[in-house]
Amino acid sequence: MNNKKKIVVLTGAGVSAESGIKTFRDAGGLWEGHDVMEVASFDGWLRNKELVLDFYNQRRKQALTAKPNQGHIGLATLEKDFEVVIVTQNVDNLHERAGSSNVIHLHGELFKSRSTVDENLVYEIDDGEVNIGDHCEKGSQLRPHIVWFGEMVPMMVVAAREAVSADIFIVVGTSLAVYPAAGLIDYVGSEIPKFIIDPNMPSIYPRSELFLFEENGSTGVKKVADILRKIYL
Repeated sequence: MNNKKKIVVLTGAGVSAESGIKTFRDAGGLWEGHDVMEVASFDGWLRNKELVLDFYNQRRKQALTAKPNQGHIGLATLEKDFEVVIVTQNVDNLHERAGSSNVIHLHGELFKSRSTVDENLVYEIDDGEVNIGDHCEKGSQLRPHIVWFGEMVPMMVVAAREAVSADIFIVVGTSLAVYPAAGLIDYVGSEIPKFIIDPNMPSIYPRSELFLFEENGSTGVKKVADILRKIYL
C-alpha cells in the first residue's frame, strides 16, 4: 500500500530561466525579437508558417544546450520519499531530463509536433526540426505541439484533478498571473499547505496555510524539500 504523501508542483518560466531558457515576458512581450503573437498564435501560424516553424526549431536547439538546474533536480529527488506530480507551464523537457517521472505540460511540448487536422496525432521530434512539407499520416502539415494564445488548454482538466487530491502544493518560478494555470491553486483544499517559491513574490492574500520563499527555485526547492522531509518522514 502506498502511504506516500502526494505533492503537486506548479512550475513556471522562472525555473527554466535559471537554466538559460529565455522567456518572452522578460523582454516586454518580445520573444527573440518577434512580437509574441507572430509566433504563438494560430493567426500568426496562418500568416507565416515558415517563420513559426523556424522560431520553434531555434527554441528547440536552445533548449538542447540547457541543463536541468538544482530546482529541477530537487523536485525530481522528492520522488524518493513522496508521490510527486509536476504541472509545468514550460514547454522544454528539463523536468524529465532531471528525472521527474510524472510531468503534465499545460502549454504543450517543444520536442513534439502534431497534425493540423487531427490533434490526436502527436509525434516525437527529438533533436530534429519541423519544416514546411513535413506531414502527418493524413497528409496535413505538422505544427508545433504548443498551446498558443487563444487556444484551449486541454491538460488543465488533468492538472486540476491532480490538484484536488494533493496533500502538499508547491509553486515554483511563476507569478501566478498566467491563466488558467494560475487558477490551479484554487483547486487545492483550503487546509492543504502551500509553498510559494519565487524571487518576485506574486501578490497573494496571506493565509495560514501559505509559506512564502522569496528566492530562486535552485535554492528554494532545497529548503522546502528539507522542511517536508522533517515534517512527514
